[in-house]
Amino acid sequence: MPKNPVILQKPLDVMKNTIDKNVLVDVKGNRTYSGVLEGYDVYLNLVLRNANEMINGEVKGIHNKILVRGDNVIFVSPSKGEDQ
Repeated sequence: MPKNPVILQKPLDVMKNTIDKNVLVDVKGNRTYSGVLEGYDVYLNLVLRNANEMINGEVKGIHNKILVRGDNVIFVSPSKGEDQ
């Protein structure tokens, strides 16, 4: 038996635990957003605040609040950075 067992979580449980924390969101079209996850739904529509928008790795804008439509999301990753 391993010393540190891996604890598996369901994707929406991970999202729930990530509210008010930094996330990295990769979407179609070589676009990425990083910001604080404010809300989400079962379709993975996301509301981010203080979000940086990057296209092809270049910062294109900063948004106070943005809605990312779930059908464009490739992945959502909790960030290791500080909460905002």
